[in-house]
Amino acid sequence: MTGKLVEHLQQFVTERRARQFDIKLKSRTRYLTVVLEDIYQPHNASAVLRSCECFGIQDVHIIENKNPFRVSPDIALGSQKWLTIQRYNTHPHNTSQALESLKKRGFRIVAASPHRKDQLIEEFDLEAGKTALIFGSELEGLSHTAHEIADEFIRVPMVGFTESLNISVSAAICIHFLASVLRKSDLPWQLSREEQLEVKLYWLKNSIKNSEMIERAFLEDERNREDQSVRNSRLPPG
Repeated sequence: MTGKLVEHLQQFVTERRARQFDIKLKSRTRYLTVVLEDIYQPHNASAVLRSCECFGIQDVHIIENKNPFRVSPDIALGSQKWLTIQRYNTHPHNTSQALESLKKRGFRIVAASPHRKDQLIEEFDLEAGKTALIFGSELEGLSHTAHEIADEFIRVPMVGFTESLNISVSAAICIHFLASVLRKSDLPWQLSREEQLEVKLYWLKNSIKNSEMIERAFLEDERNREDQSVRNSRLPPG
C-alpha cells in the first residue's frame, strides 16, 4: 500500500521535485544517527538539524529533560521537514529511555565528549556497527546518565588555547567527517527499498498542501475497490 500511495501522491508534485527525492534518497543513511540531549538554545539545535539534513543523516533523536525542543526557522531553513525526528519528553528518565531504545535497535552509543577513555574522531571505527552520536547541552554537557550508558567516547582534535567548540560546530564536524567515511566504505549504509519508500512518503506529505485529505480519499477509494473485488469474487459464475 505504501508504494501505491507514493505513486498517487507523486502526481501532486513536479517531476523535478520527484526526481530530487529519488536522488537524495540514495545518499540518506540510518547507519549513523544523531541524539541531542537537553539543548538549551534553539539556534544550536536548529543548526544541528541543518547539518544532519545537509550530510544525509535521516534520523535525529531529541531528548527533552529540562529544556523543550524548539526550532529556529531562520537557522533550520526548513531542514526539519526532511528529517525523521523522534522526541523523548514523556518519561521520568528520558535519556535512559532514548539510549536504551537505540541500543535495542543495534546502535552503539557514542558520546561526543572528553573522557579518559575517549578517542580522536579520526580513529573511530564505523565498521564496528551502527552508531548513535550523542551531544549534550551547551553549559553542562552530557548528563551523568548519558556518560554511564555510552559505549564509546570521541573528541575533535584541537590545537588552540580555547580547546572547546560550540555544540553546533562540533556536531557539524563529526557528522561531516563520519558521513564522508561511511559513504566511501563498503558498509550497508544506504536505506533499504522499504525505508526509501517510507521516507519518500514522508517527504511527499510534507510537500503537498492538504496531503492528509488526499491520502484519506485515496485510502477510501482503495478500500472501496477491495470491497467491490470481494463482492465480485462471490458472484456465481456466468
